[in-house]
Amino acid sequence: MPKTHLYFVPGLAANTKIFERISLPEEHFELHFLDWMLPTSINESIEEYAQRMCAKIQHKNPILVGVSFGGIIVQEMSKIINCKKVIIISSIKSNKELPRRLKLAQITKAYKLFPSKIIANIESYEHYFFNDYLKKRAELYKIYLSIRDKDYLQWAIYNVLHWQQKEPLKDIIHIHGKKDEVFPIKHIKNSIEIENGTHVMILNKAKTISKILEKECFLID
Repeated sequence: MPKTHLYFVPGLAANTKIFERISLPEEHFELHFLDWMLPTSINESIEEYAQRMCAKIQHKNPILVGVSFGGIIVQEMSKIINCKKVIIISSIKSNKELPRRLKLAQITKAYKLFPSKIIANIESYEHYFFNDYLKKRAELYKIYLSIRDKDYLQWAIYNVLHWQQKEPLKDIIHIHGKKDEVFPIKHIKNSIEIENGTHVMILNKAKTISKILEKECFLID
């Protein structure tokens, strides 16, 4: 029996190490991980970007899996190529699921004040992280947030806030944490909810997410 191919896209600025704890039976599944590319310009459309990401897909009818902004990208990719399923994690299915504060950031253009320089040079700012929680977060950022190009960060944030998807695409499988602090669960419709799952649950709830992925992938018609 041929293997099912899954293509994974990480979250905003994240590298594919975020998927290192995801485990699926090797006899049934083959996992592929797509790294972020830099936008061709700050004005590259999300549709154009998705087209370039699709060029990396080497198998017909794959399953696309995206985390956070990667979830938005795989939904855009699914408009271009045929795929068996689209699974998003810690993400949104339409701009209606954005929380009010992010909608406000979009309207007021406050996102332009986002400290992309801090992410781009996280080591230089480490001594400002006073408590243990922030220090641990800084360590996570250093390991998993390696896409630090300033133009990419501004492009990605702009496209999260200005995504034009007004209604969810059909048959999107949505896995979401009940304690997601970026996209609060109260704004999310029709998702598989993960107890105590935060926005970074791909790291600390990987076993639970792996079981859901396996189940959903076996449900292919």
